[in-house]
Amino acid sequence: MRWQGKSRRKSTGGRLHLHRKRRGYEAGRPAAETTIGETRRREIRTLGGGSKMRLLRCEFANVADPKSGTTRTAKIITVKENRADPFYARRNIVTKGAVIVTDIGDAVVTSRPGQDGIVNARLI
Repeated sequence: MRWQGKSRRKSTGGRLHLHRKRRGYEAGRPAAETTIGETRRREIRTLGGGSKMRLLRCEFANVADPKSGTTRTAKIITVKENRADPFYARRNIVTKGAVIVTDIGDAVVTSRPGQDGIVNARLI
């Protein structure tokens, strides 16, 4: 399980004596790791009663063309590059900043699919 609480080390490297143990609300959830395929979403309840949409698989992206100022829906073919992790590109995992190949050209993902539940991108 991922824990999103305070580290046991100071920024200087010294030991930090925590005044309490880990709490359930500090636990993180596993990453969505959105892959290419038939669209599949899951709704997640967040702290405070709100909700997020996890995009587990995606087939299409909303691609904006900065030159013409238009946005079109394009089919995602593959992930060309992903700076978050080189292995993500091999596994076709879409994250923010990933370069995807669409049927209208290469595009950079500008949304966070695991948080927003949609893939928005900008043509390169």
